[in-house]
Amino acid sequence: MPGTLWLVGTPIGNLADLAPRARDVLAGADLVAAEDTRRTGRLLKGLGIKKPMLSLYDANERERVGAIVDALRDDRTVAVVSDAGMPLVSDPGFRVVRACIEEGYEVGVVPGPSAVLAALVLSGLPTDRFSFEGFAPRKAGARADRLEALRDDARTLVFFESPGRVTTLLRDVLAVLGDRPAALCRELTKLHEQVIRGRVSEVIAALDGDPKGEIVLVVGGAPPRAPRDLDACVDEARDLVAEGMKKREAAHAVADRHHVSVNDIYDRLVAYD
Repeated sequence: MPGTLWLVGTPIGNLADLAPRARDVLAGADLVAAEDTRRTGRLLKGLGIKKPMLSLYDANERERVGAIVDALRDDRTVAVVSDAGMPLVSDPGFRVVRACIEEGYEVGVVPGPSAVLAALVLSGLPTDRFSFEGFAPRKAGARADRLEALRDDARTLVFFESPGRVTTLLRDVLAVLGDRPAALCRELTKLHEQVIRGRVSEVIAALDGDPKGEIVLVVGGAPPRAPRDLDACVDEARDLVAEGMKKREAAHAVADRHHVSVNDIYDRLVAYD
């Protein structure tokens, strides 16, 4: 469809994972916007495709929006790809998509390989609810703050990380979140694919120096809190009531904090009257 922006998933390692539909869209595009034109150029050459290309990476995305919208305005089809996997997932493209939607142009997607989902399902950790955290902050203080904010998150956590910093991230996870189950997934779908599973401390011990290749770290969510003694919860709620809070509000506040029944606390509060 002319005047359409296509988001095309590309292989994260094994070129055989490229979907036939992705090849068709790339072959039919008038312009390919790529994170690294050299890397995507090699992919296109291997497919026997030659197309005009436009670089699209974090530092120049804002200025590239106009060129891509202009191409759509001229009824040209534009395909956006990242170096590997799905565009926009810790990769550029968000500003482009928002601009095209606001201008009323069609945006389509060709789903493809995803390092996030591949690592999640390989990890052996719960997959029903998860949070993708991208790359952790480089600075130690900001990284600790991010992990602290995730301390009580029950969802499985998925991080991207560079080989040179993943051991540091693991040690920070151990210090802030505790020795949770984890899986370090390296070089997914490639010849030297590796998954190290175990407690965070065990994953650290299993690493022989800094690992090589592209890495996804999956960490188990916060374990359920042990229920607090009901009598102690009621006493805490009574203190809140004494400070002026209504009984129902106090029951809700304490129940949310300690994961106990609101009605059990409220009934006991009323019974004390």
